[in-house]
Amino acid sequence: ACRSRANIDRPLLSHEIVSHWIKPFLEANQRVVFLVIDCMRYDQWLEFSSLLSPLFSIQTDFHYGILPTATPYARNAIFSGLLPQEIARRYPKMWQGEDGDEYSRNQYEEPLLTDCLKRLNLDNFTMRYRKLIGKEDGRSFARDVNQYLQADLNAIVINFVDILAHSRSDSDVIRELSPDERAYRALTRTWFKHSWLYQSLRTLSQQNCTIVITTDHGAVRSLHGTKVRGDRDTSTALRYKYGRNLQVNPQHAIVVRDAHAYGLPNTRTGNCYIIAREDYYFVYPTNFNHYRNLYNDSMQHGGASMEEMILPVITLRPRAT
Repeated sequence: ACRSRANIDRPLLSHEIVSHWIKPFLEANQRVVFLVIDCMRYDQWLEFSSLLSPLFSIQTDFHYGILPTATPYARNAIFSGLLPQEIARRYPKMWQGEDGDEYSRNQYEEPLLTDCLKRLNLDNFTMRYRKLIGKEDGRSFARDVNQYLQADLNAIVINFVDILAHSRSDSDVIRELSPDERAYRALTRTWFKHSWLYQSLRTLSQQNCTIVITTDHGAVRSLHGTKVRGDRDTSTALRYKYGRNLQVNPQHAIVVRDAHAYGLPNTRTGNCYIIAREDYYFVYPTNFNHYRNLYNDSMQHGGASMEEMILPVITLRPRAT
């Protein structure tokens, strides 16, 4: 294999992906397309891989997503090569967005990756970064995908699978189409088969390049509400929270009193985090039954479950070359 895991007797984590999977290919002078598909579960990848196996040789490895399994922590860790505590220390302005604003902290992925490559002595390689959010972004990428190969490393963030997960929570139509996980996988496969992403990968299968695909976190079907108590400054996510004086059933959540022990930064509202276990989600006591029913059977992330944490890292090599 191109990469080495010498002296590592544990799973690789989010912040080690670039050094262990991207760096060796660049040093071997291979053009790399690095796709980070937001919120892609392993079972969804298996649906994708069955369509891609005629086009590519596929090697599947795994990494563990850091906690919380949420975009500001896990995806910034991927691109920076650092744990969130170190990101906050090195780049304090990047971490000074509103605590409740998950997406404001992911506006700096390109400079984080640039700095990561510099620390790994890879700054002599050219890099191109792009985030694909809507269908027009995707279609534009599919149309121009060969131009991306002019750079040594092409880092692409793909948001659709995350949008699908949230849509299952927000849309009665999507929930009706995917009443269980088997149907959710089938819906994802149908999208992929007819998507600009599949079209782009088919185009890349005719090129001499290495494609590395991974994700920042998965998602879990949340079926059990559990009560949480905190003050008005407590963060709002359903599978993880941070703040002061958080109270929760410890059988339903990991209680983090020392943020630094988990590689997490202190926040404006304190250094206590709670991270939901299994398929629990947090609900405040006020109107508990209403909100428990509202969020029941929704796809959520941020917690500690196999579906959220055990994540594929896939290496594709075109069969045609």
